[in-house]
Amino acid sequence: MSNCDINSYKKAIYSGTFDPITNGHLDIIKRAANIFDEVIIAVAKSELKKPMFTHEQRVLFAKAATQDIEGVKVLGFDTLLVDLATELKINTIIRGLRAVSDFEFELQMGYANSSINKKIETLYLMPTLENAFVSSTIVREIIRFNGKFEHLVPKKVLECM
Repeated sequence: MSNCDINSYKKAIYSGTFDPITNGHLDIIKRAANIFDEVIIAVAKSELKKPMFTHEQRVLFAKAATQDIEGVKVLGFDTLLVDLATELKINTIIRGLRAVSDFEFELQMGYANSSINKKIETLYLMPTLENAFVSSTIVREIIRFNGKFEHLVPKKVLECM
């Protein structure tokens, strides 16, 4: 099989609200980009979560944060992740795990996605210890109270804020 064979080209999708995208997210994205030829960062609209930043801002933040990572593309979406993955002909979903508490939720989501589309595989990646505590929720709380958060988000995102 040649390197140009379309079946040897591996794609994955990494979704989230990314409200905002953090260094923890970027850590997972870089790890995924080392494994896959193409990683789609799918920014969920997620109006039910009442995000701090608009969908357009979050897509812009993700694009800015990942612009220098080869093989990474960003798009916004407002459907089931499984439907988006099927539409894009992607069978691998990337999820990040920071702690045991993440595992329970992510395991349930992985099983739910698989129940909808049996071809879907979920790959769980862990961030470095340095980023294990970083979450969008923590960043939003710090922002709300005018605290120092610059060390928790990519520099290119700060330029967009």
